[in-house]
Amino acid sequence: MLFNSIDFAIFLPIVFILYWFVANKSLKLQNLLIVASSYLFYGWWDWRFLSLILFSTIIDYTVGRNLRKEENQTKRKILLWTSILVNLGFLGFFKYYNFFLDNFISAFSFFGTDIKANSLNIILPVGISFYTFQTLSYTIDVYKRKMEPTKDFIAFSAFVSFFPQLVAGPIERATQLLPQFYQKRTFDYSRAVDGMRQILWGLFKKIVIADNCAEFANQIFNNSAEMNGSTLALGALFFTFQIYGDFSGYSDIAIGTSRLFGFDLMQNFNFPYFSRDIAEFWRRWHISLSTWFRDYLYIPLGGSRGGTWMKVRNTFVIFIVSGFWHGANWTFIIWGALNAIYFLPLLLTKKNRSNLDVIAKGKYIPSIKELSFMLLTFVLTVFAWIFFRAQNIGHAFSYISEILSTSFFEVPRFTDRIDALITLCLVCLFILVEWFGREGQYAIEKIGLKWKRPIRYGMYYAIIIVIVWFGGKEQQFIYFQF
Repeated sequence: MLFNSIDFAIFLPIVFILYWFVANKSLKLQNLLIVASSYLFYGWWDWRFLSLILFSTIIDYTVGRNLRKEENQTKRKILLWTSILVNLGFLGFFKYYNFFLDNFISAFSFFGTDIKANSLNIILPVGISFYTFQTLSYTIDVYKRKMEPTKDFIAFSAFVSFFPQLVAGPIERATQLLPQFYQKRTFDYSRAVDGMRQILWGLFKKIVIADNCAEFANQIFNNSAEMNGSTLALGALFFTFQIYGDFSGYSDIAIGTSRLFGFDLMQNFNFPYFSRDIAEFWRRWHISLSTWFRDYLYIPLGGSRGGTWMKVRNTFVIFIVSGFWHGANWTFIIWGALNAIYFLPLLLTKKNRSNLDVIAKGKYIPSIKELSFMLLTFVLTVFAWIFFRAQNIGHAFSYISEILSTSFFEVPRFTDRIDALITLCLVCLFILVEWFGREGQYAIEKIGLKWKRPIRYGMYYAIIIVIVWFGGKEQQFIYFQF
């Protein structure tokens, strides 16, 4: 069920009414309603994969309960690895089986040995990368005694399957989200209004920015052999705003929807394209995944505490694994490695935490230095996104080589130039709003709050009109495939 669909527009009010007006007298009933609604929401795509979520829930709940009773360290490790292997086993089979099989066959063919093996027609369960990491955070934190395992199976099931963030995050930690299912929740009007405001901005990002940019990004990337360098550069730019509008838009809708039901989710995007270096970019982009890898992979490997070799190794490990998490394609691995190369000079010179505050905080415009570093970081990011979007490594290199050719100075050539120009104007408007709202949790969080009601509501209606008028063709959220 897509957030930007009629189905969800019907589903959400029904669940909201049942939650606050029927199940409001019982916390357990509210949690049970969340579980039922979440399973319906997920099963809307393919009900067969509900068994995976249920099985993962049962495994991690059982492991958590046994970890509490077990004091023998060897047995505790066995329980932990049971959870890790089951969860990553499912993820590995559905997401990476054909990738490893194809590369295994190619490797032996290179040495003159032909192996006959058939790929499987595997359907990737939507959101498996997200809820797998979320359940793993619970087991690992219980193992490390950072939290007590839950006795409430319904609350735990609600935590695993919570529909606003089930299929594309944010990837919530058990220590942060699970306790909220134990607490009595009462309706808060101001909180709900704030949630609706964030949902509105998320829909604008997705429907107006991402979906319109997607039409041109797809057209250019899918026909790149026929395009000149300037057109390909525009294609990379369109994809840059497509993926940001798409994913951060989803996160805004997820966070806003959660707020309607009395839950607080972590901020997943913090205006990353206004970053002054790559380290700052990764503190602001897909925050829930970046911090997950930091806490559960980078720090256990030694983080940046060791010598130069360890710092280099750990940096490449975390970025390459992050790239591989996104998909079973060498392009994602190259994308991750490229970001590691960007990041290393900052880490080795101890400048990776130089820009912790908001750029030009309290000011309307940045300094020349800030603007220069922001533009450089943006260009590096756009370049890396080419690998992320390309069909394969060869496609990425041919795409880049054409951008670097003399055809870059030619006039862009593709159909629908007027529509493309309108889309670029909408992107400029979007950047402007994001810039003035960059000190909030989301762009329009504080914009207009002190205006008179008619003017403030006029802004909301204007956004709705733009969504309806300029909404592109409905596109599935990019991160559903991850």
